[in-house]
Amino acid sequence: MTQETTTGTGESATVQLDSGDRISSFTARFPDGRVAGRADFIEAQEGRAERIFFHTEVDPEYGGRGFGVLLLREALADSIRQGVTVVPVCPLFARHLTKHGGEYVAEGGAYRTPRRADIGLVGRALKGD
Repeated sequence: MTQETTTGTGESATVQLDSGDRISSFTARFPDGRVAGRADFIEAQEGRAERIFFHTEVDPEYGGRGFGVLLLREALADSIRQGVTVVPVCPLFARHLTKHGGEYVAEGGAYRTPRRADIGLVGRALKGD
């Protein structure tokens, strides 16, 4: 999945889903391929259709241009399209859903509060277990 879009400052960018064995990311790139930022997540285990978003990072060189919001928006939109529940461990995702969770649900999205077990899954994925 690659979604073409523009940043808050009108710059052209794409957001691409990069699937990994343990950790996947939505990655924001300029047309020339430079990476501006990413939102990392893991898929929940035990057959649950959940994405645990745990880290969003924008290169400091590109900060303040709306890449964090762009990543968040595209990640949430794709989660709706895929019918998965979002688990916001990442502070950016958690703040957004605290403020706008009702709107997200009204658009067809689903989310839930992170549990201790979710943090454990993230830790094991980061360690490669």
